[in-house]
Parts: sequence; C-alpha cells; structure tokens
Amino acid sequence: MFTDDAGKGGISAGGPGNSEDTTRRTGGDLVQLITPEGERISHPEFDSWLQDVSDEQLGSLYEDMVVIRRIDAEATALQRQGELALWPPLLGQEASQIGSARALREDDFVFPSYRDNGVAYCRGVKVEDLVRAWRGNASAGWDPFTVNAATQQIIIGAQSLHATGYAMGIQNDGADCVAVAYFGDGATSEGDVNEAMVFAASFQAPVVFFCQNNHWAISEPVRVQSHIQLADRASGFGIPSMRVDGNDVLAVMAATRIALDRARHGGGPTFIEAVTYRMGPHTTADDPTRYRDANELEDWAAKDPISRLKSLLDRKGLLTAELEAAVAAKADAVAAELRYGTINMPEPAPLDIFKHVYSTPNSWLDRQQDHYSRYLASFGDPAEAASEEGAR
Repeated sequence: MFTDDAGKGGISAGGPGNSEDTTRRTGGDLVQLITPEGERISHPEFDSWLQDVSDEQLGSLYEDMVVIRRIDAEATALQRQGELALWPPLLGQEASQIGSARALREDDFVFPSYRDNGVAYCRGVKVEDLVRAWRGNASAGWDPFTVNAATQQIIIGAQSLHATGYAMGIQNDGADCVAVAYFGDGATSEGDVNEAMVFAASFQAPVVFFCQNNHWAISEPVRVQSHIQLADRASGFGIPSMRVDGNDVLAVMAATRIALDRARHGGGPTFIEAVTYRMGPHTTADDPTRYRDANELEDWAAKDPISRLKSLLDRKGLLTAELEAAVAAKADAVAAELRYGTINMPEPAPLDIFKHVYSTPNSWLDRQQDHYSRYLASFGDPAEAASEEGAR
C-alpha cells in the first residue's frame, strides 16, 4: 500500500532531474503515460519520477480508485434515498484525485473543493465524515489538523487563497512542506484563484495549484470559459505549468511529484491542469442531459481512468483473481461503513450551532446563546432543557 510519508518507504515527492525545467517545457503538451487501452508509454522526463512505483503499488492505486468510485456511488444512492441533502459526484475524476493525493507527504496540507472526496479519503478522513455536512449534521466534516486537510470549500476558488496564505506561513516557518489547492476549470474564472496566483508568484510560495479540468462548470463548457488551454493562463502570472492526462493516474502522480519537489526546493508555485471529465452531474440537483451531448459522454467513457489502469494491470499479468476479489471486498466494506455511519449519525443538539464559531470566548456569541437557550427552554421540552443545562 502507499503511504503519505515519503520517509517511510512509500511514495516520495522527490525524484531525479530538474523539476523546474520540466514544468517550463511541458506547459502546452498533454502528458500521457498510460493510453486508454492500457498501454504504458515511455516519457523521457516523467518516467524518472515513477521509478519506485512497484507492481504492488499499481494494485494499490487501482484499489484506491475503485473504492472512491464506490464511495461516490453509495453517497449518490444515499442522497436519492433522502439520507443526504446533496452530493457532488466525482465519477470520472478518480485518477486525478488518487494520483495527486498519493504523491503527497503526510505534512503537506491540502485545501480541497467540495468534489475532492477521493483526496480526503487518501488523507485519512473517515468515510462518514465525508457526508456529515451534506447530511446537515455539522458545518464541517472533520478537524483539519488531524489529517492535514482543510474542510471542503463550497465557495468556488476560495481555497486557493487559503492555500497560498498557508504556503507563505510555511516559508516563514522555514519548513519544506507544501500546500496544495484543488479546484475545477470553472474556478479559474474566479477572482480568488487569480489573486492567489498573484500572491503565490510574488512571494514564490510553496503551493501547487491543481486544476481538474472536467470540461464543465455546471452547465458552462470550458471552451466558453477559456479560448486557450488553462495551463497557459499560469504563465501570465510567471508560474510554470504542466498539462497532463487527468485520467492517467501515473501521469498525474509524476506531475504532482515534480511540482512538489520544485516547491520544496524554493522553486515557488506550479500550476497543474489535469484534463479529465465529469461523467455525472455537477451535483445530485443537476441534470446534465439538459446541456450535454450524449455522444460526448460516450467518447469520454472510453477513456475511463479505472478501466485504463485495469487494462495496464492485465497487460502486466497483475490482474489476478485474488487482487480483484480483495479490491471488491474493500469497496464493499467501505460502502457498508459509509451507509451505516450515515444512517446512524446522531443528530446535533440545538445549541451545538454555537460550538467552534470562535477559537476564544466571545461575549457577543455568548449573549446569542443565552437568548436561544431561554427560547428553547420556553417550550418546556425536557430534552431541550437538558441540552441547555449541558451547554451551561
């Protein structure tokens, strides 16, 4: 299995070669290491960053992608059954999320968007915590500092500013960890992302801007958002970029390692455009058939990231019955854990809304809580009275 800590025998963020030269030279070209048919393509600059990826680790990447697809399907089903208010599917983007997340070190810090549940899974977030906010049981799903991942950002692109600020803090601390901001193609049209890149370039902050170009910002196609490749936008800020096949887990991993290595050694920010496709709706409240051609969906289905890695494993003689059974069992177990955790999730107490609003006591908030407590007590509900007493 992969480990997030490169110093413990797993995926290393470092590698041979000059990462700065690589990012400068690959900006406009789509880098692919695995074809849709599962053929491994050699690349003179990217191959060296994958020399330590063993056959066992390829199987582990395959398991990760199958598992997060199953999480996605289970969460979608839970929403359709009324257990979740909303869910943003990641179907089709598994390679982008797993390939990048498994390149990170444990002390790197991730700033995800609402769709990056695969990244959160790799960082160690419990599966029931992935849906806590979508069920309406909490304002956020997990404690960011227990997994070095901020809670998912709903405001489009805002996390890029947070990542850049965190990266500037890394500089002040003299550390060599890296901040990574995940966002979609639509976010590149937002002011927050552009402002973040200005700051990152100005201060040469150790941050990676990881854009999953899934071709649709809700119903707006990427060709309308930008008449040039998104990776080329970064050059206007003085930020080197890479454009990789986002359905190719190895290409994504290599590109992320290059960017991380560059940031760790004082090279500043990098922009990665992972060209992928959102196979499902924007969220479960969306109907993509209203704006998307079925032929386009069919074309991208032929480039499926999981089928691609599965074909590579088969070509290498690694797709054994034992591996497939183990992966299926893991996916089943995680899905069952998600379903059980969702349905049995305890409802928050009414006064829990006041928790964690501020890190220190706040008289203004205390006054609101007191008023709300007395309001609840006016109904004479024993449960509410107990909740009020507990809060005091």
